[in-house]
Amino acid sequence: MSFAPDLTEILARARADMRLGVPVVLSDGARAAVVMAVETLGPQRLADALALGQADLAITEHRAATLKTAAYDGDLVRLAVPDGAGLDWVQAVADPADDLRVPIKGPFKARRTGDAVLHRAGIRLAKAARLIPAVLVVPIANGAALAGEHGLTLIGAAQAMTTDLSPLAPVIHAKVPLEVSEAGRLHIFRPEDGAEEHYAVEIGSPDRSKPVLARLHSACFTGDLLGSLKCDCGPQLRGALSQMGAAGEGVLLYLNQEGRGIGLANKMRAYSLQDQGFDTVEANHRLGFEDDERDFRIGAELLRKMGFSKVRLLTNNPAKVERLEHCGIEVVERVPLKVGENRFNHHYLATKAKKSGHIL
Repeated sequence: MSFAPDLTEILARARADMRLGVPVVLSDGARAAVVMAVETLGPQRLADALALGQADLAITEHRAATLKTAAYDGDLVRLAVPDGAGLDWVQAVADPADDLRVPIKGPFKARRTGDAVLHRAGIRLAKAARLIPAVLVVPIANGAALAGEHGLTLIGAAQAMTTDLSPLAPVIHAKVPLEVSEAGRLHIFRPEDGAEEHYAVEIGSPDRSKPVLARLHSACFTGDLLGSLKCDCGPQLRGALSQMGAAGEGVLLYLNQEGRGIGLANKMRAYSLQDQGFDTVEANHRLGFEDDERDFRIGAELLRKMGFSKVRLLTNNPAKVERLEHCGIEVVERVPLKVGENRFNHHYLATKAKKSGHIL
């Protein structure tokens, strides 16, 4: 008998630790390092980490490009933390909030030799925790001993880098009469790794043997709930449900991947950068993220769990069609959903069309 956590649970602990500002220990064979998310790093833990030895600040290549620093490791940069650097310096390099006010933060010393495996795994964990993708990495001699002494989560770099989709389990479903249809039903699905739950709104009783009118809708607190005019998410949500109500059947998958998968806090950081004149993609890159961090395998898995294999997909995004089909869901038709343009989101929609390939 063992009550020890399995790998899935250890990964969940590591994400939670990073959000709390608690260090984790990453290992890769004989190498190990103490890793901390810059966003939640405090002054005392920074001092303790620097006392262990030479520290690196790992940032993504997108953030490095903003700082005019070459990415010798391809997808990331390892910056040596200079002597005397404090928390202000570390966080200013990671967070673009003050880039326009303080554009020069260097000179930087980027490492060109050695391995970036532990740095890369740390950034992956930070992203999974919905934090700014920047981590402090301090190599140590014995990761297991330090983790045991301080009660820290110890995890292998390969495990932290896993791209496997966590299995999704149905939790409960119940009837929910909606404005668009009294024959509404809400399904709740929970991933085994303790991440956000995802929902499916089923309208009517769709025939599982036929293509179902479907939409993959990523959560948008500002647009869906507050009626924000900066995006077209709210009108798309309500427009999709209205079409399903008129048709008498359909399924809307509500995926908790706020801000194209970067989380609400980072989405607001991106909004702040947009106020400085950057478009959606540029803002994401300045923060260190990809254009789109969402995982549409989740939508495909939910459709399979509900018994659907063919869809008529309500979307303006050809990438959704491609990704669903790659996951084994047949898209027999792309149904346009062109709603919600206004004077506040015109540039946002133009960027979606130009840089993300949306058909608008």
